[in-house]
Amino acid sequence: MDLPPPLPSEDGSGPGSKMTLKKYLVKALHRLQKGPGYTYRELLVWYCNNTNTHGPKRIIREGPKKKFVWFILTLLFASLVVWQWGILVNSYLSYNVTASLAIGFKSMTFPAVTICSASPFKYSKVKNRLKDLDALVEVALERLLPSGPQNETSAPPANTTRRLNLELWGQIPLVVIAESPGAEPVVTDILGNGSAGSGWRPASSSSVEGPHYKLAVKLCRRNGTECEYRNFSSAAQAVTEWYVLQSTSLLSRMSMKEKIRAGYQSKDMILACLYGARPCNVRNFTHLYHPDHGNCYIFNWGMEEKQLISSNPGAEFGLKLILDINQTDYLPFLTTTAGARLMLHDRKSFPFLKDEGIFAMAGTETSIGVMVDELQRLGNPYNDCTANGSDIHVKNLYENYLALQVEMKSCGNCTLEEATKRIAATSQRRTTYSIQACLRSCFQQQTVDTCRCGHSAFPLPEGAEYCNNNDYPDWAHCYSSLRRSLSHRQFCIESCKETCNNTQYKMTISMADWPSEASEDWIFRILSYERDKSQTITLNRSGIIKLNIYFQEYNYRTISEAAATTIVWLLSTLGGQFGFWMGGSVLCLIEFGEIIIDFLWITILKLIGWCKGLKRGKAKAPETERPPTAARRVEGHSNLAFQEEEAAESPEAEAACEPGTPPPNYDSLRVSPVDVGDLDSDGEGSLPDQNTV
Repeated sequence: MDLPPPLPSEDGSGPGSKMTLKKYLVKALHRLQKGPGYTYRELLVWYCNNTNTHGPKRIIREGPKKKFVWFILTLLFASLVVWQWGILVNSYLSYNVTASLAIGFKSMTFPAVTICSASPFKYSKVKNRLKDLDALVEVALERLLPSGPQNETSAPPANTTRRLNLELWGQIPLVVIAESPGAEPVVTDILGNGSAGSGWRPASSSSVEGPHYKLAVKLCRRNGTECEYRNFSSAAQAVTEWYVLQSTSLLSRMSMKEKIRAGYQSKDMILACLYGARPCNVRNFTHLYHPDHGNCYIFNWGMEEKQLISSNPGAEFGLKLILDINQTDYLPFLTTTAGARLMLHDRKSFPFLKDEGIFAMAGTETSIGVMVDELQRLGNPYNDCTANGSDIHVKNLYENYLALQVEMKSCGNCTLEEATKRIAATSQRRTTYSIQACLRSCFQQQTVDTCRCGHSAFPLPEGAEYCNNNDYPDWAHCYSSLRRSLSHRQFCIESCKETCNNTQYKMTISMADWPSEASEDWIFRILSYERDKSQTITLNRSGIIKLNIYFQEYNYRTISEAAATTIVWLLSTLGGQFGFWMGGSVLCLIEFGEIIIDFLWITILKLIGWCKGLKRGKAKAPETERPPTAARRVEGHSNLAFQEEEAAESPEAEAACEPGTPPPNYDSLRVSPVDVGDLDSDGEGSLPDQNTV
């Protein structure tokens, strides 16, 4: 009794649904095994007949001659398309940019203005620390200058009555190198052992054929066993460089508070201030101890006050300052330039006055007209720039430099480590990244790594100390070698990047004498009384400076970069080239991709069939040694009349004409299993014949 098939359950999880799912899976497997159903030739012919590209159709449908011509044309234009595509893709991957200039009008933010004196310290404040060095310079200058005939019988030089610090001189001495044609250079210490007869003295009369003298700085390391000489074309340059090295060693032992007290104070330097129509004073300036220029004062610093907006151009709406630089108290051998150093910069950036600052000359009124340029660069991969320096591996030593000074000033007697911990949790006074800060930080870090100490012109990394002759006797030689090294500079250049967005202030400078001779008397009297409460004049033309800083035009320029090639441009240009040379479109590319997939699939199926054939050949080899079947054992019942093909081919079969009865084939009585490959196109298999069972 046959049972009805099970009904599928409502949720589709019954036996019927499982059989249906199995049926579809078997059908999908059959389709997958069958493949595209073409050979390589048939698939290529089908593609040429059905593609929307014009060339391949003509290759199939035309005659032999035209077929050859169309094949050459199609191959040529396809090569041109590939060549043009390569040029376009290479142009896109080069990431070129275009610059555009836009001029806008709006209320602009007044820049930060940093003002410093050309001398980092007052000579009266550091005279005691430099007295031994100054005495050595004076004696060296006496030895360098030739004596006239009237001085040949004069008293002995002044160094015989002075007590010179020869230990300080021996650390970094000045020497004279005498070069004569055909002879080895002769090196002579200027002071020698400090006595009247030792050392070097120039001849009273010079000869054209005599030796040529050069003044040099002797730099040694490893206890004086290895020395080099830095010579100069002028003795003035040599004395200045030597004094800088010696004073750097002496002044580096001063604490930050001592350096600030030895510099120019704001109440003595800033005499008058006016911004637009509003008066200002020293409380509107932020103090900054600059490593190069000592005490500096920043107007409109972005960390403490709200930004100042300038609503109109012209000198009447800008910043007006009157300064006193008091150059009579300059360091005579260290500062050879008189004036005020100033710089206009972004409100949150550190001022690098040596790189971008300008000088204002004493006794003049300097007017500075400002124009603003905003630079907007594209980032990676178009430009090798950085947004905020976070991707730079060089630690920015200037980031917390100002905040550290303000914190040490506010906390009183706290140490450097305590002030560093207090500013670590806040970012209010941190300066922004700039390439100058990165380059200087990189050089200072290399100085610390190479010389085991840092130069006093840069902030110190954590745990480092400033160089001096006593603790680090080889520092001058090391620093000088590092300063001349191209590899170290190249390393810093490759490690640092420009900022992607930057604001530049272009200045137009004009000067005039100030005050005039007719008005200088009453102006100096008023300014002297306001500063010193003195009835006498304490100011003079050699120290007074007037500044006018204002926006020259009430507009700004924005220079922005844009990508020269975009992905939209690339796709449209690629499609245009393909349509022009081949008459195709995106669908033609999809068709080409389809035939490539079919080619690959046919290849995979052929490889699978070839592997199966190898396995079947290896499996059939042992079957020849099996025992014969029952039908083969009955040799007497064989009838050659039923072997038509063999009888027709073999001459021996013609002689065997006796009729016979074919033996039963016992192997045919076996039931063959249903193969998945025998399923029809609907996925249903045919049952074996009932008569064969």
